[in-house]
Amino acid sequence: MYKIKVNGKYDYNIEKNAEGLFINDNKTAADIKQLNTTTWHIINDLQSYNVELVSFNSADKTAEIKVNNNTYSVTAKDQFDILLEKLGLTSLTANKISELKAPMPGMVLKVFVTEGAEVKKGENLFVLEAMKMENIIKSPDDVTVKKVKITPGDKVEKGQVLLQFN
Repeated sequence: MYKIKVNGKYDYNIEKNAEGLFINDNKTAADIKQLNTTTWHIINDLQSYNVELVSFNSADKTAEIKVNNNTYSVTAKDQFDILLEKLGLTSLTANKISELKAPMPGMVLKVFVTEGAEVKKGENLFVLEAMKMENIIKSPDDVTVKKVKITPGDKVEKGQVLLQFN
C-alpha cells in the first residue's frame, strides 16, 4: 500500500494485490502500457493519458511526472514510512538526531556502519528482519555514528536504542 500526495494537497491510497489495482479503495480497470523506461500510456474510463516520468528521487520517494503535458509533483509513503510515522520516528529529523531506535521487533541481519562513520541521509544503516521480511533501515539525516549497539544476529525489541549519533 502506498499513500500518494500530488502537488502537496491531493491524497490517494494506492494498493495493488491479487485482486487488482485499487485507488482510494475503488478497483480500477485501467489499461496501462509501458512504452519505455520513462513513459506509459494509460486508458481509464474511456480517457487516454500519456504519462512521462520527468525526475525521480528514490531516497526521498519523490517524483515529477507529466500527464498529458501537465507536470505534477508526487510524494509517496510506503507501509514502512507509515509505520515509522505512527511510531513518531519522522519527527526525529526536526531536531538533531541523537539515537535511532528499533521501529519493530526483529533480528539484525547486517550492519553497514561503524563507529565514527559519517553517513548521509538515505544511506543504509542496517538490515532488520521482522515477520520474515528484510527491512533496510536508512539514515534519517546526515549524521556521524557515535556508537553501534548491535551486531548481526542480535534480536531487538521495538523502541530499543540501536545506534547513537554525535
